[in-house]
Amino acid sequence: MKRAGAGGTLADMRRDRIDLSRLPVTVQLNVSARARRFTLRLGPPGEDAVLTLPPGVPRIEAERFLERHVGWLERALARQPQGVAVAPGCLLPVGGAAVVIVVRDGPRRAPRLEGGCLVLAGAEAAGPRIAAWLRERAREALVPAVHDHAARLGRSVRGVALRDTRSRWGSCSSAGRISFSWRLAMAPPEVLDYVAAHEAAHLAEMNHGPRFWALVERLRPDHRAEREWLRREGRALHAYRFD
Repeated sequence: MKRAGAGGTLADMRRDRIDLSRLPVTVQLNVSARARRFTLRLGPPGEDAVLTLPPGVPRIEAERFLERHVGWLERALARQPQGVAVAPGCLLPVGGAAVVIVVRDGPRRAPRLEGGCLVLAGAEAAGPRIAAWLRERAREALVPAVHDHAARLGRSVRGVALRDTRSRWGSCSSAGRISFSWRLAMAPPEVLDYVAAHEAAHLAEMNHGPRFWALVERLRPDHRAEREWLRREGRALHAYRFD
């Protein structure tokens, strides 16, 4: 194990990394005042793994933790889907169905679905154009859905943002502002609606206790199937690169 930074406590090493000589991955150390224990998470293909831990923990403790869990990282890396560069000719999930990206001559305009194809006018900047298109599809589905679910609970949404988040599909602040990952546009519509219901329920319950899940059950009685889909398939959505 190679040390990427100096010794001392992690409170001063928020950008510190640990290189694992056995594995093709670097671990980013993330100090969080909210952390009560060590949490290790594998990032998307080509990115660092992240080890989150409380402030004031000696760096040597982080190294020892990683030594004990290097086998978990090996298994997680073996299961990780390969990165996919989004470009003409590749398959891309849209709304839970795979479509092939094709280029056709014509005036420059937004990508469009035609049958089993996602049609682009010109191949220039294909990835960023498709990412922007997916973002708008996500917005069109998630914004009305979260407002509708919130209204059913007698709550209101103060604002909705679409981001390319890696660790969560959605989040809700105590001020009533909700964020979603635009990569949900690649998932089936019922999964988007579940995530919208999940975040709307947080407007009433800022936790994951029994009362929170009772609200989710009220909004999405079939939510267990959608949660399982995200658990099983969600990581693959982060494998697509829109460079």
